[in-house]
Amino acid sequence: MKILAVDYGDARTGLAICDQGELLASPVGVLHSRRMEQVLAETAAAAREHRAGRIIVGNPINMNGTRGPRSELCAEFARQLQELTGLPVLLWDERSTTVSATQYLNATDTRGKKRKAVIDAVAATIILESYLAYRKNNPED
Repeated sequence: MKILAVDYGDARTGLAICDQGELLASPVGVLHSRRMEQVLAETAAAAREHRAGRIIVGNPINMNGTRGPRSELCAEFARQLQELTGLPVLLWDERSTTVSATQYLNATDTRGKKRKAVIDAVAATIILESYLAYRKNNPED
């Protein structure tokens, strides 16, 4: 099944998709908007365009495991996205994905404006890779 991953942010939202066999996660792009309604509509359109069967929304849980205001906002985004698309939408722990994305971009020497343009899509790809690894090890879920 194709799965769309979302790294929802204040100004930029990264998107990634996997192939039908759930083997390869690839960045799709970055949505540039501060308005949740616009990001919801564009994310729903991306899900339709890529024929996603499920959507994963990164959940920025605090390092101590508690949920803060950002996590609550992502939960609301996920709820509205599920209502809008009719697809199953799951929250997925995204702790340290931005750090991992930064390390990856450092390793590939991606800097400046180019880095800012892709970091959210890379973070969404890392979220999706984490979820795909979980599904591979827990096929009953």
